[in-house]
Amino acid sequence: MAIWIILAIIVLLVIIYILTYNGLQNAKVYTEESWSQIDVQLKRRNDLIPNLVETVKGYAAHEKETLSQIVELRNQLTQVPADDHEEKMKVSNQITDSLKSIFALREAYPDLKANQEFSKLMEELTNTENKIAYSRQLYNSSAALYDRKLLTFPSNIVAGIHHFTKVEYLVTPEAEKEAPKVSFKD
Repeated sequence: MAIWIILAIIVLLVIIYILTYNGLQNAKVYTEESWSQIDVQLKRRNDLIPNLVETVKGYAAHEKETLSQIVELRNQLTQVPADDHEEKMKVSNQITDSLKSIFALREAYPDLKANQEFSKLMEELTNTENKIAYSRQLYNSSAALYDRKLLTFPSNIVAGIHHFTKVEYLVTPEAEKEAPKVSFKD
């Protein structure tokens, strides 16, 4: 009888171990998927930028520096290795800051504001920026769930055995928290 009790305890511990390990793996995969969603939206934005830049060029000749900076940052973002999340977010945040200036252009150029192509591109870009923000939020939620599993018992034991590591949250840089300063002086 005692052997059956010991055997039942061992089976129960193995089941708990397997369930815990699978839970950690699921949380890790969900975090990676969340990052992938950010990546998809960044690519979408990168695809929209050249069209927007070309549309704006004719209206805002003195904004060429901003437009060139956006194109340069976009090209830089496409060169960042896929697994370098920190660098990808750094460049992406710089693009977001530059795009704020483009968004402000429509107020200074009534003809540009009326341009259907520009309006359509701005709407697409705004939607994409919103999706990027949502995807960042989803990633941070996924990272929190995963990291919580790494810290709580008994999953912290399984995580330690299998060398699971904490993932970092995406944070908004201090510079991006400030309102953009846009000037249309000649």
